[in-house]
Amino acid sequence: MKLHLANFSHQYIFTGYGDGYVVINQIRYEKNLIVLPDKLIENWPVISVSELEIQHFEHLLPQAPEIIVLGTGISHKFPHHSLLSQVAKMGVGIEVMDTKACCRTYNILVEEGRRVAAALLI
Repeated sequence: MKLHLANFSHQYIFTGYGDGYVVINQIRYEKNLIVLPDKLIENWPVISVSELEIQHFEHLLPQAPEIIVLGTGISHKFPHHSLLSQVAKMGVGIEVMDTKACCRTYNILVEEGRRVAAALLI
């Protein structure tokens, strides 16, 4: 699905997505990644939701996100509840959804001027 066009000269925005890929600023990505309005972290080394640990998110602290939207792939899967608690203890909100919903939510939050990080399992 193609999303709306945006002025992405200064920020990363999802411009499309589908099964097994996302499109950011008109560039297709097929591997797990983390997207912030001003930074793209490619090849996020996570294989599955069940594998997620706090270490996968700690490097985001210097980026100061107020919320992390976690895209869990084609279907909505929750990570272990202890991980969600640990992220909250870092002072960051976290929302879990399928990757397509994550792309849409991220774009809305960026348009609102929020400091958001999208962590995506493609």
